[in-house]
Amino acid sequence: MGCHGWVSGGRWWRLTALLGAAVVALALAVTLGTLPDGGSIRGTTTEGDKVHGTPGTPPENTAPDVGWGFTHTQFSADDGSDGATRRVEDLLSANQMPQNQHIMGWGAGNPEPVKGHYDFAEMDRRIDFIRESGSTPVVTLCCAPDWMKGGRAGVDRTDWSQAALETAPTRDHYKDFAALAATVAKRYPDVRHFVVWNEFKGFWNNSRARWDYEGYTELYNLVYKALKQVNPKIMVGGPYLVMDSVDPRQQHDASTTLRGPWGAMDQRVLDAFDYWNEHKAGADFVVVDGSSYTDDNELLPDEFGATDKLTDVSAWVRRQTGDLPLWWAEYYVEPSDGNDDRKGWSEDHRVAVQAAGMIAMVKGGATSGFYWNPEEERGPGCPGCLWSPTDSANGGRPLPMYDLVSRFGKEFRPGTKYTTVQVAEDVAPDVRVLATDKAVLVVNTQGRTISAGIDGKKFDMKAYEVKWLER
Repeated sequence: MGCHGWVSGGRWWRLTALLGAAVVALALAVTLGTLPDGGSIRGTTTEGDKVHGTPGTPPENTAPDVGWGFTHTQFSADDGSDGATRRVEDLLSANQMPQNQHIMGWGAGNPEPVKGHYDFAEMDRRIDFIRESGSTPVVTLCCAPDWMKGGRAGVDRTDWSQAALETAPTRDHYKDFAALAATVAKRYPDVRHFVVWNEFKGFWNNSRARWDYEGYTELYNLVYKALKQVNPKIMVGGPYLVMDSVDPRQQHDASTTLRGPWGAMDQRVLDAFDYWNEHKAGADFVVVDGSSYTDDNELLPDEFGATDKLTDVSAWVRRQTGDLPLWWAEYYVEPSDGNDDRKGWSEDHRVAVQAAGMIAMVKGGATSGFYWNPEEERGPGCPGCLWSPTDSANGGRPLPMYDLVSRFGKEFRPGTKYTTVQVAEDVAPDVRVLATDKAVLVVNTQGRTISAGIDGKKFDMKAYEVKWLER
């Protein structure tokens, strides 16, 4: 009787020769920059975990809160005219808003096109930009290289279609993704805040018509443990669920408990959140995102009243997690069109509703949030952008949304103590207000001029004006 897996002496030399030839062929392929199946590894390195550049110095005691900042998207100020990019860098240096960057997509290339072969060129550039502006860097661990999700390995084989990008790693590659997360953490040791994945992308279970929260939580737990092994001081959060809501008259999949004039929460989202919350290996903060409008793009009862959803959802999440610090990774108050653009409102209108939404999140207990910056590659128009496009020397100038987000982050830092403020009874329905002992933010929710009496002061406010008062 033979032994399984054992090779007798008569055949051993032939197997050894074959294996030797295979090793030589693989070595030659690596030297030439190609894999045996034709995939390229040109431009990659096997030293992905080598520290990049000159890391900043994180605080001795890293807090789970980072405050109010923004997320870099496909186009940002790390590229363009030197004068314009420096202008944005100076702007950000003056305010030091936290900045978030994904590891693949939204301006970053495929970080590991072949297992063990890394390409962080675009990611390095974004991290360098964040460092130069003196801001707190945050990394969102999404998305996954093609070979982790059923695609082909190779520098030249990345599928950048939306469907491919939003595909999750297959279960047999969860550990590979966790290893990639650890590599990122080692490469950028000054990044102390990591968000695991983005919006449950690829984790929808069609057969059950619900989220695959078991799969996401398994991935999350592996990543959480991998990051903590790199550095216990690293802060990790999830689940970055989209807090979808439906028309309040809808019964199917509608929550019977978390609802309001703005609609009803999709119960499938709450179920997914509850499962993660119960089975997570740990979390230093909790992350959600979503819009004030329903999944049918309805703003109920209107665009300002709809922002009350952000308060109610924030309060619910805080209750579920025992008051873990709450981040909103994305927040939207203006419905998008078929191209996912939000260009239907005037900039004054857009900024006013955005301000109301940020106030609403704070009132629900949120401590940090990231504005999804819809930056354009080139000008002249850039609705909702933080700064003008940096393609020309005259670009990179602050826009109204920058003024709001940067000032909001400055005045309402984590740990801020909020106070009440006197608002005239006749104007109370027309304004949204948030105050500390030093500053008051006032938003006119009306598309007309109003006369406001707030904090003992009387003044006129233009249509949709956002005004700051000093105390």
